[in-house]
Amino acid sequence: MSKKTKKVDKTMEAILEGIQRIKGKEILLIDLNSIDHSECGYFIICHGTSTTQVDSIAHSVEDTVKEMTGENVWHRDGYKNSLWILLDYGEIMVHIFQEETRGFYNLEGLWADAKITKIEEAI
Repeated sequence: MSKKTKKVDKTMEAILEGIQRIKGKEILLIDLNSIDHSECGYFIICHGTSTTQVDSIAHSVEDTVKEMTGENVWHRDGYKNSLWILLDYGEIMVHIFQEETRGFYNLEGLWADAKITKIEEAI
C-alpha cells in the first residue's frame, strides 16, 4: 500500500467518523477512480434533516479530520445557507446536503456507473 493510499484511507476514516458523530443520514462512498476525467478519487455523500444538522456535520468532519490526521480542508463552500456544504480534501470531496437538496441534485444518480458503497450509520 502506497503512502498516498494510506493517507487517503486515514482521511476517509476520519471523514466518516465526523459524519457519524452527528448522525449523518444515508452515507455513501462513491469510488470515482475507474471513471475517466473525474476531478478526485472519491465522493462521500450524506444528508442532515435541518440546516443546523448539516452545518454541525460539516464542522464535525473538519474537526475530526484535523484531530485524527492533522489535515485541514483545502476548500469549503456552502456554510452560508447550509443546503449543500462541500468540503474538499483533494482526493476526497465531501458533500453534505439537506435531504430535499440531495434529492434534487441526485449526485449518486449522476455517478451511477462508479462503485457505490453504502456506509452503515452509527447507532
